[in-house]
Amino acid sequence: MSDLLTAGEYKSIAKGLAFPTNAFIDGAARPAASGKTFKSTNPATGETLAEIAACDASDVDFAVRKAREAFEDGRWRHQSPNERKRVLLAFAKLLERNRHELAVLESLDSGKPVAECQTIDVPETIHTIRWHAELIDKIYDHTAPTSTNTVTALVVREPIGVVGCVLPWNFPLLMMAWKIGPALASGCSVIVKPAKETSLTAIRLAELAFEAGVPAGVLNIVTGGGRDAGQAIGLHPDIDMVSFTGSTETGKLFLRYAADSNLKRIVLECGGKNPAVVFDDAEDLDLVAEQVTLGAFWNMGENCSATSRLIVHADVADDLVARIKAYMREWRMGDPLDPTNRVGALVSQEHCAKVKSYLDGVLSEKQTVEAGGKTDKGAFVEPTLVSGVKADSTLFREEVFGPVLAVTTFRSVGEAVALANDTRYGLAASVYTASLKRALKVAREIRAGTVTVNCFGEGDITTPFGGYKESGFGGRDKSVFAHDQYTELKTIWIDTSDRSVDETVR
Repeated sequence: MSDLLTAGEYKSIAKGLAFPTNAFIDGAARPAASGKTFKSTNPATGETLAEIAACDASDVDFAVRKAREAFEDGRWRHQSPNERKRVLLAFAKLLERNRHELAVLESLDSGKPVAECQTIDVPETIHTIRWHAELIDKIYDHTAPTSTNTVTALVVREPIGVVGCVLPWNFPLLMMAWKIGPALASGCSVIVKPAKETSLTAIRLAELAFEAGVPAGVLNIVTGGGRDAGQAIGLHPDIDMVSFTGSTETGKLFLRYAADSNLKRIVLECGGKNPAVVFDDAEDLDLVAEQVTLGAFWNMGENCSATSRLIVHADVADDLVARIKAYMREWRMGDPLDPTNRVGALVSQEHCAKVKSYLDGVLSEKQTVEAGGKTDKGAFVEPTLVSGVKADSTLFREEVFGPVLAVTTFRSVGEAVALANDTRYGLAASVYTASLKRALKVAREIRAGTVTVNCFGEGDITTPFGGYKESGFGGRDKSVFAHDQYTELKTIWIDTSDRSVDETVR
């Protein structure tokens, strides 16, 4: 499933693609009601890939009506767990059959290296859909231990209703799977708004889901900008819940939208400024260097859980920096459709300019560029390693969302933990040490949703993903816990006493 092709084969697939251009609502491709479109651009070349339907509040309202109809008549939620499972497994099989097309679509639309799309994003998307499908008939309802034997109390889960899923542009396929997997498994109707920069794979997934047997109206895609379509989802009075992944600033808007509309449930997975804390007893500095480099530069650093802060003991800092510089030579930058390249283009010229502005600030703050720092034509930025970063500097505090790793040193365990927690975010962290006791203590002390020890990672589909502080709110993606946010708990209290019999006896 993760079999890589050659650059020539990927380019051949790209030439033969028919790009989807319309929203997908109620089982059909539909232009925006206004007739307006926006350009989907390949960030690596600047060429226009397609003109996509620019939906607004009227299109969102239509999608909500169709999603509500589908929910109320029970065409999906009333299907047996086994039947919903069968359909979602068929969906996963179609994704697998179309894996090369999906990898190329994702790479063209986002600038991501096709090798990462082929070996990580697409396989993990398929695995996520399968995993949640298999879970459908394995989540049980409960009975409560009541205070009397004349009452039976049932605690049951019911799908929450119509769900809005608002996606980021950095992992379009995988973030969609993280959300629609548990939402569809729970029996909800879903409206997905992909990021304006990366709409193509979301539309294609909806087409394949419909082909697999997900009924019309159950999975809808509304394409367009945040102000036009995203805000309309947040404010719509007939959407029961919104799951959002993106910036903290936009996440806060969805909390306001909920307050200003129907108090819909909001689940947020937002930004991160994630530390890798390396102690002087770390056993294998080569392994540390490899993992820190992976964490910092994977997906061009456009990753909310990216290792953007290296907090390293002063006694091993120089040695570790030298090893990281050596590993950075393996991160070749170039054409995303060439599977030998590990660094592609940033998602847009606008985002590239933002990342460049942080690099411009390095000199003014008297920090040292140890490696990288160059930019290439288009939206390309070299992986960059910066040392001498203090806790009050911009590079330490702000989320760059690009391939920039900032190095800060410490002397004591207490200082290391304080530096790790000195951020408004709390999504992920890594700890490198040979001491299990120290690893557990520090992992407990760092306020982050995922803490890895002696490696970089986000766990897997079985572990919940989300953050503390301004990195998250209201729930978690992945794992069995993700199903909780797409369901309501209902108590059914049944009086089983037979009063008529008692009266007859008397």
